[in-house]
Amino acid sequence: MERYEQILRKNGQEHILNYIEKLEEEKKQNLINQIENVDYEQLAKLYEESNKDFSKAIKSVMIEHIPFCAKEKLGQSKCEKLKEIGEDIIKQGEYAVITMAGGQGTRLGHDGPKGTFKLDVKPESKYLFEILAENLIRNNKKYRVALPWYIMTSTENNEKTVSFFKEHNFFGYPKDNVKFFNQGNLPLLNESGKLMIDENYNIKMASDGNGSIYKSMKKDGILADMKNRGIEWIFIGSVDNALLDMCDPVLIGLTISEGNEIASKSVAKRNPQERVGVFCKKNGKPGIIEYTELPEDMAEETDEDGELLFGESNIICHLYSINALDSLAEKELPYHSAHKKANYIDESGKLHVSTEPNAYKYESFIFDGFGYFDNMSILRCKREENFAPIKNKEGNDSPETAIKLYNDFWGQ
Repeated sequence: MERYEQILRKNGQEHILNYIEKLEEEKKQNLINQIENVDYEQLAKLYEESNKDFSKAIKSVMIEHIPFCAKEKLGQSKCEKLKEIGEDIIKQGEYAVITMAGGQGTRLGHDGPKGTFKLDVKPESKYLFEILAENLIRNNKKYRVALPWYIMTSTENNEKTVSFFKEHNFFGYPKDNVKFFNQGNLPLLNESGKLMIDENYNIKMASDGNGSIYKSMKKDGILADMKNRGIEWIFIGSVDNALLDMCDPVLIGLTISEGNEIASKSVAKRNPQERVGVFCKKNGKPGIIEYTELPEDMAEETDEDGELLFGESNIICHLYSINALDSLAEKELPYHSAHKKANYIDESGKLHVSTEPNAYKYESFIFDGFGYFDNMSILRCKREENFAPIKNKEGNDSPETAIKLYNDFWGQ
């Protein structure tokens, strides 16, 4: 019996043998290589967790308010001191930026990487990647530096993203300071816990969440590149925020002054029902609790000033020391399962296009790394200056709302 056959039979995946015997040699060998590289023990554990009700588990976690600092209440003197600390880091070439851009624009009705989506802003339409590039170019001129820009793609969109940048001459950004790297993948499992095969006769894979960024940075040599450049502080943000401020010296200064290794910017929740994750402490450690997990009474709880106790929205604006990223690259973050639609090839070679969720996708989240630290700095900023998300095709957090926020901010 061949090694790959032993592996499949041992792990209850022998249905894959029916695909192998139909394939020509090259495709057959390619699939066998994939079979021999799957972590079946990990997948078995993940599948076991797929249908568990985690709403009960959250009740055993002690959720507490986490302190934050409101930027507009700092006072001019304090704000200037923090700004000076942060600007020194930037000017000395010790600061870098990462954009998480592994997603597709499917929910926006866009065929391609999300960063290639075009917003009809004034005075002329701009791609999301273009908006970010302009932001960094302004900061390069301001601080007389060339900020290293690292872009995390996915297997699904890496080729198109790199080609897009080349086609647009990197939007005027210095090419030597742009590096791409891939987030990780995990196999999808069907509802019976079986591996699925895609239309190219590969094991059906999907990106394993933005939490894989830590390991991917080490694996793809990004951490090593940062160390070679003398980088000490790194900002990580998402591609789908048209007002993403990637260079806030006050955030850097606050984090250093508070003696922390990690930090985030937040905006105040509009109301207790807003569907956003919020910063908190979980069993004494910093973290994020999703709106689906936060009990209603806690969501509405206020302090003596009438502020929501759990009112700091996560807008994916995170800051890390190089040591923090080094440490997180060695950690195992938890995976969360999502029930998704997935097209697949059956054993007879027929393509099935799914209209209903039929597979489990496993993702780790970047914010689960926060729990490895005792404290983090949180800087509350103005929503209208920092947060114009593009998540939905229409309605809230859509291109329409982002365009208005962008135009208002830039006075167009």
